[in-house]
Amino acid sequence: MGWGNIYRRRMSVFSMAILIYLDYKAVQQREKWIKKSKISALWQRAHERNAKRVLNLIIKLEGLWVKLGQYLSTRADVLPEPYISLLKQLQDSLPPRPVQEVSQTIEREFGESMGGMFMDFVETPLATASIAQVHRATLVDGRQVVVKVQHQGIKTIILEDLKNAKSIVDWIAWAEPQYDFNPIIDEWCKEAPKELDFNSEAENTRTVSANLGCKNKHEDSNKKPAYEVDVLIPEVIQSSETVLILEFMDGIRLNDCESLEAFGVNKQKVVEEITRAYAHQIYVDGFFNGDPHPGNFLVSKDPPHRPILLDFGLTKKLSSSMKQALAKMFLAAAEGDHVALLSAFAEMGLRLRLDVPEQAMEVSTLFFRTSAPANEAFETVKNLSEQRAKNLKVIQEKMKLNQKEVKRFNPVDAFPGDIVIFSRVLNLLRGLSSTMNVRIVYLDIMRPFAEYVLQVGINKEPSVSAEWIYSKPVHSDVEAKLRDFLVELGNDGKILGIQVCAYKDGEVIIDTSAGMLGRYDPRPVQPDSLFPVFSVTKGITAGMLHWLVDNGKLKLEENIANIWPEFKSNGKDLIKVHHVLNHTSGLHNVSVDLSSENPLLICDWDECLNRIALSAPETEPGQEQLYHYLSFGWLCGGIIERASGKKFQEILEEGIIQPLSIDGELYIGIPPGVESRLASLTIDTDDLNKVSGINNRPDLRLPSSFQPDKISQLAAITPAVFNMLNIRRAIIPAANGHCSARALARYYAALADGGVVPPPHSRLSKPPLGSHPHIPKFPSHETSKKQKGTKKELLAALKNKTNNSEHGHKYTKDLEGGSHIRTASGDTYARLINIETSSSNTSTTDSISNTDEPQSSNVRKIFNNPRIHDAFLGVGDYGDLALPNGRFGLGFKRYNTRDGCYIGFGHSGMGGSTGFCDVNNRFAIAVTLNKMSFGATTGRIIHFVCSELNLPVPEDYLRFAEVEHDTPQDLGQPLIN
Repeated sequence: MGWGNIYRRRMSVFSMAILIYLDYKAVQQREKWIKKSKISALWQRAHERNAKRVLNLIIKLEGLWVKLGQYLSTRADVLPEPYISLLKQLQDSLPPRPVQEVSQTIEREFGESMGGMFMDFVETPLATASIAQVHRATLVDGRQVVVKVQHQGIKTIILEDLKNAKSIVDWIAWAEPQYDFNPIIDEWCKEAPKELDFNSEAENTRTVSANLGCKNKHEDSNKKPAYEVDVLIPEVIQSSETVLILEFMDGIRLNDCESLEAFGVNKQKVVEEITRAYAHQIYVDGFFNGDPHPGNFLVSKDPPHRPILLDFGLTKKLSSSMKQALAKMFLAAAEGDHVALLSAFAEMGLRLRLDVPEQAMEVSTLFFRTSAPANEAFETVKNLSEQRAKNLKVIQEKMKLNQKEVKRFNPVDAFPGDIVIFSRVLNLLRGLSSTMNVRIVYLDIMRPFAEYVLQVGINKEPSVSAEWIYSKPVHSDVEAKLRDFLVELGNDGKILGIQVCAYKDGEVIIDTSAGMLGRYDPRPVQPDSLFPVFSVTKGITAGMLHWLVDNGKLKLEENIANIWPEFKSNGKDLIKVHHVLNHTSGLHNVSVDLSSENPLLICDWDECLNRIALSAPETEPGQEQLYHYLSFGWLCGGIIERASGKKFQEILEEGIIQPLSIDGELYIGIPPGVESRLASLTIDTDDLNKVSGINNRPDLRLPSSFQPDKISQLAAITPAVFNMLNIRRAIIPAANGHCSARALARYYAALADGGVVPPPHSRLSKPPLGSHPHIPKFPSHETSKKQKGTKKELLAALKNKTNNSEHGHKYTKDLEGGSHIRTASGDTYARLINIETSSSNTSTTDSISNTDEPQSSNVRKIFNNPRIHDAFLGVGDYGDLALPNGRFGLGFKRYNTRDGCYIGFGHSGMGGSTGFCDVNNRFAIAVTLNKMSFGATTGRIIHFVCSELNLPVPEDYLRFAEVEHDTPQDLGQPLIN
């Protein structure tokens, strides 16, 4: 092809592109001046004339433009009908090349005459496409074949057309920045030339056929696994660079609707099986055909009318890591798991320029949305356009961009080439289903394949993974034994991911991590991984409220209405702070109306507090202890903010995070930037089934809305809800803590010693505890009401507030009747952080003695009250503030031995995570896990550790070691908290 022809092709392409662009711009202007009733007809005529222009140019130029036309002809889901109806002609009916040219190519490639190779050769081609045309023939040995012959000179044309296409895309991106297709054209420029080598196509055909297990004999589809497919691929007979000879398969073309109907072909099943075949190629094999347009498929005429897959010139090979990342992205979109989605993006090299997880999920969900038949396509396009406009508005507000800047802003910083071809395949499949007028539910059809690759590719159990337990030196003999026990539990399928940390006498004796971060996340659990711990959060929130009492900002006997005036309504004027902590306020069911109206309302802090303030108690305050499973947090949160005059998370930082040096490893509402360390939840179906079999248990003292039958329903949907990033980022002080076991254990180790901050965490634990400093952002005091179900924007930054003043003190231990322990001192304890002072960040490099009477004057405490244990348990001087013999003290679950003696306090979560301390023995332990159960696994671990240390086992956990198999009766008490 001479330079004259190259120049003419280039001018033809650019002239047509400019003409069509100006035509549509003119229509946009004209529609402003005509009646609304005539606008539709105006656009219809514009589509018709421009579709004819495009078709005529493509037929004239051929080459790559035919490929583009074939692609566009499949996009009935997004393109106007005139384009689809005209461009369909390009799928297999281009003007044929002369048979003399075909003969010359064959004889040149194989060095043999046509007569020597073929008994019969049909001169009229079966189809003519952009790169080659196909003839039917009979080999001299009698085999029926098709011969695919490349057009002479097509390679030069294709390469030139790629340059022209790239130039046009660059121009469009400049003129209309929101339509920047450069990543797509760049990948196409890299991959399209591969189609010109038919030896490569032959090898690709053999590979895909072997991967899919294609057989000519039909197997019963009811007997094959969910991840196997039933399609046909022709056998490769012979190949060269420009000629490919394949087995002939008699089939019906997908655009031959009359024949499909005459043969009784079920179009729905055909397209579903094609979709399954591509899911297998992408997720299972990591090697897929990148060009699934209708011309590349046939349907066998013989029942059961299997799809026949053709043309493997454009294929893509995925690395194992990319294959798993794509599967993870699919499942994250299917389950609404923002964290897994962002993790998948990072693993595949897709980087976003700003924090827009909700938009990323919306786009991903749209990506795998159910396909729409052609007659619904325009509505789909309209909805997508509206959603895009909304997303751009969000970006504009976030980035403070003007109208011109937002049009040119690209939220994607890096777009891997693998995703381009993957996206193209999904779009072509979507267009295929629209063309065939069928509806394909991609989330259902592709899911088994995505699950298969992750389940096969991930070594979940210790028996098949030497690195299942995080490798680091052990702290004690009991930790070494515990690791063996965890391996045993892991091999039994009881553990997905887990952390266990324990303190004895102020020192770390266990700090172990094992398993993986999620069912579809093979990354190993690290010591600093963050686990959702559900109601374990209540023990932290209660500690914050006690911290305010300790600092003189609040009294346990105070009427809540005194500090929270709005709370007084509807007969709540007599409810006191200790009623809330003791679960006796009568507001146990308040959160039911909230969750039933809109579950995502729990993300709206102000709205939740407002609902609490307007609620009415169901029982008289202080008379009946009923578990406040969600209302507890907002009740405490409202009290904390009104009493302190500060935001909830500021008090969390000041009272707990900073003094304990657990920065970055304990949150109630995670900030942006920690997603990579989050564990994803899944459900232990065995435990769920057991709970489902338990009848309502009035003896558990649960509210009517939280009986076992309701708990099982709640647990079934909890992973999907609490894996959502907007839920994780919300402040839900009863159920949304995210922490590591070592941070939680350190908290309870401090409480066990009356508030004394333990020495620095073990140097064996890497990365060091507290090595994730950050500046948390909190909602401003002047919050603006937004749409229900969305979180408040985090605005104001907290500065670290510390006070390094220290005072000498004396630490003693006193037992009262063997039932509980309390600390006493004649001196004043030093306050580590005061809510009225501010200074430099406090370090915890000072240490204390392990004796009962530390002699260093540098002991740090977070509580001054020498009887703080009594306050937590609601006993002794605080006994009149809590119901006697109740399961809860003042904010904490009471732990006792079988004979009824209190040994400590703590709080468990519905998923099985727990934290508690034995104050008599200066022992604290935390267990975090992501396979949600109702206490069995956690109970066995705590029983094991306590038994090895010769410590009393709390009654809640003692029974788990007394039965060989878990039964519904074994789940009794721990499941509620």
